[in-house]
Amino acid sequence: MPKKESSSLIEVKNLYKSYFNEMIETPVLFDINLKINAGEFVAIMGPSGSGKSTLMHILGFLDVPTKGHYHFKGESTEEKQEDELALIRSSSVSFVFQSFNLLPRTSVIDNVLLPLLYHSATRPADRRARAMKAIKAVGLTDRATYLSNQLSGGQQQRVAIARSLVTEPEVIFADEPTGNLDSASGKHVMEILQNLHKEGHTIILVTHEKATAEHAERIIQIMDGHIVSDRKEFSRRIASQIKEFK
Repeated sequence: MPKKESSSLIEVKNLYKSYFNEMIETPVLFDINLKINAGEFVAIMGPSGSGKSTLMHILGFLDVPTKGHYHFKGESTEEKQEDELALIRSSSVSFVFQSFNLLPRTSVIDNVLLPLLYHSATRPADRRARAMKAIKAVGLTDRATYLSNQLSGGQQQRVAIARSLVTEPEVIFADEPTGNLDSASGKHVMEILQNLHKEGHTIILVTHEKATAEHAERIIQIMDGHIVSDRKEFSRRIASQIKEFK
């Protein structure tokens, strides 16, 4: 089980990102400076086109900055070769997407097992046990043999979360995880992410919805490619604790 630490897991300095189409440059991110510690639950919030998903893709090694510095676990990522980055993507980070990205005619447990196929160090005998542990963590033990297309949208997103857990990553990225769900299912998914955070997982959530972002303990707001605010949600958490105490 991951252990909460106060050490810096992610650090970004003077990061810029542009996309190029022939001779046309489209700037997306401007001078991003950011530090995220191990064990934090951070929401990156902003409207469509603000650059929040681009930032998540860079932090999750799905994209690279145009310029600037990105340190992961204290190490610069700029000089890493593609095979080193691939290893980080397969073992240190994982993703939960809005569209679930499950194989529809495949069982829950086989969907969750998929990432472990790339973990040659994990013995085949251990893979099923790890998959069932992840499925249990999202409350779907009784659905392990169901095909994913036999599940509700909320249940499918919980399978996607289980799949993100099975590699025991250091950080889980959740990109609009409630975007395709009704309010009740969305609330349940966010409660699961909150519980994973309480257990010590580092969660980085991307959303355009204020109510979803407020499940995090820290909200970073992006507008037009700039970080415009970065605040801790102390008041919300204290109010929640007082309500639970009563």
